[in-house]
Amino acid sequence: MGIIVQKFGGTSVGSVERILHVANRVIQEREAGNQVVVVVSAMGKTTDELVRLAGEISSNPSKREMDMLLTTGEQVTISLLAMAIKEKGYDVLSYTGWQAGIQTEAVHSNARITNIETSKLKKSLEQGNIVVVAGFQGATVDGEITTLGRGGSDTTAVAIAAALNADKCDIYTDVTGVFTTDPRYLKTARKLHSVSYDEMLELANLGAGVLHPRAVEFAKNYSMPLEVRSSMENEHGTIIEEEVSMEKNLVVRGIAFEDQVTRVTVCGLPNALHTLSTIFTTLANNGLNVDIIIQSTTDQDTTNISFSVKTADLSDTVRVLEENQETLGFAKIETEDGLAKVSIVGSGMISNPGVAAEMFKVLADHEIHVKMVSTSEIKVSTVVEQELMVKAVEVLHDAFQLSVVESNQLTV
Repeated sequence: MGIIVQKFGGTSVGSVERILHVANRVIQEREAGNQVVVVVSAMGKTTDELVRLAGEISSNPSKREMDMLLTTGEQVTISLLAMAIKEKGYDVLSYTGWQAGIQTEAVHSNARITNIETSKLKKSLEQGNIVVVAGFQGATVDGEITTLGRGGSDTTAVAIAAALNADKCDIYTDVTGVFTTDPRYLKTARKLHSVSYDEMLELANLGAGVLHPRAVEFAKNYSMPLEVRSSMENEHGTIIEEEVSMEKNLVVRGIAFEDQVTRVTVCGLPNALHTLSTIFTTLANNGLNVDIIIQSTTDQDTTNISFSVKTADLSDTVRVLEENQETLGFAKIETEDGLAKVSIVGSGMISNPGVAAEMFKVLADHEIHVKMVSTSEIKVSTVVEQELMVKAVEVLHDAFQLSVVESNQLTV
């Protein structure tokens, strides 16, 4: 008898009908002879509704009290799911995150898991129970309730699977697996049989919303096999593992994209040794993340630095820079919004150095101007005009033959 951890997101448990359906999926795994731990999110839009209620009371509510409020969403789900499983004749126990032994750092709203005390979970499983755990939450060593931030339920599931030395962790979503790109935008997108941890980590960081990067990182660190599966369709999904077992001929395995990107150019900075570290330390100290960075020296004494930020962070970015203009010593700030980032990802790119050149050629042939570029061993990201984002995805998807099941991938 193995241990299987299953995670069901908010859409999968968005109604009583869907909770009953999830109960059947859980029981099916139990009937296959496995011990089962189920991690669930809050029902549907529950978290959004709780945030809205808090906003009617305070424009800047305490993060501690927001954690107290938001953790109630998952508690509703675990109790209802446990009731549904019990009604079908199976022994089951539900636990909040802290009852399940999930310990976190002392940070409200975006805590990281530091330890999982598994004795209670193991005892419950040994007694023959199906165990249902609230995702997205834990507690500090002092007993303060915390939440894990965006993607917290994914992280909870993978962390519990690692702590229990489970055989597998299944992430159930509203899609049937990981696709070559978002099938909502491109009908020819194809489900992948498998992707590597590193590829999935890049795709997740670059805008693919099917899994949170922190959960993938956890799985990689503990070599925990993941499968992204549909909560509604009873079919195999996408395996995330150390090395892909199929479709090894694919140089590019997927295309990720995200809109609402803005380019910020800080002009007339001193051309000094510590200019880069000073400007980005200033932004980091104010909680602002930057992405693609380009430096261009204008003359011997001055330099310009361009970088991309999420459009939602633009006003804060400009404010912080202007507040520190005297220290940083720049002349002016220029911005360009209405941009998007389109990225190709694939471990095969390591041994195929012409992939970036092919990407740029394809975009140029379709009159898509590349404004910024960032590369790593297994990805190339480009910033393009937002109105051309979907077109860029389409032409790159075709060029790298990602719709073809047994592709004779372009040799570039």
